[in-house]
Amino acid sequence: MMKYNLISPFTICTILLFIFTIFWLRIRSRVAKKAPPEASGAWPLIGHLHLLGGSQPPHVSLGIMAEKFGPIFTVRLGVHKTLIVNSYEMAKQCFTVNDRAFASRPKSIAFEILGYNFSIIGFSPYGTYWRTVRKIATLHVLSAQRIETLKHVMESEVKTAMKESYDFWLKTRKQKSCEETEMKKWFGDIAINVMLRTVVGKRFDGEEEENERIRKALRDLFYLSGSFGISDALPYLRWLDLDGREKEMKKTAKDLDDFATTWLDQHKRSTVPGSQRDFMDVLLSNVDEDGVDGRDADTTVKSTCLQVQTLQQEH
Repeated sequence: MMKYNLISPFTICTILLFIFTIFWLRIRSRVAKKAPPEASGAWPLIGHLHLLGGSQPPHVSLGIMAEKFGPIFTVRLGVHKTLIVNSYEMAKQCFTVNDRAFASRPKSIAFEILGYNFSIIGFSPYGTYWRTVRKIATLHVLSAQRIETLKHVMESEVKTAMKESYDFWLKTRKQKSCEETEMKKWFGDIAINVMLRTVVGKRFDGEEEENERIRKALRDLFYLSGSFGISDALPYLRWLDLDGREKEMKKTAKDLDDFATTWLDQHKRSTVPGSQRDFMDVLLSNVDEDGVDGRDADTTVKSTCLQVQTLQQEH
């Protein structure tokens, strides 16, 4: 009887694994030759975070790295590999020739929680939703003609603030008392009244407690959306919320949504067909009832109004 030496399944798997490893190493070496150099000094798990969190500002640390590693290199922010560009020519290539590759935005916890799950166009990734809402905002909300029709709001608020200050001075003068005016709050009230009137047709005329809640919610939106969270760099630790940022974000998001929902309900009840008194009216007239790219109309309107408010406050 003839005997056959059959190759065992284990041997076949070993050979296939060996061949796969050879091909993987070759592909990796080719990619590594084309990829920008990675800055040295990275630690396991956290990458280069320890180099950016010292006593000197992050941009100074990055500048020192650029002198050593050249105009383009990478660092690891936790699990995320990040490209650093420190050259006019390189930046021009990124934002002109290769602009589509860099058009999207990184997904962070702040943009997820504060931005209605990436619905605010400043936070949303590049795609159908971003293009559609940006087109609506550009044509119907942020156009030169629309802004021109609302310029009287700024003039009105400045005049109102000046009159209130003068009346306050007359009152204290008659009482022969001296009161100080906090100019930071004074200018801040003008800015936020202009912002609220152009976006939702409302100004600070309610209870001071409610006004302060709106101020705080908007301040927290700016602060939290631009702050660094541990969970962004180390997402597998998100469930621990080590720095407490996610808890703060959820509270701020709820406060902002409460205000936005109240304003939206008021507009739905009072809007006359064809009337476009403020930005929220314009959006209600131009956003389809079925929503945009899987997001309902209310979410689109509220998130876009918050975006316009942040843009106005920045300027």
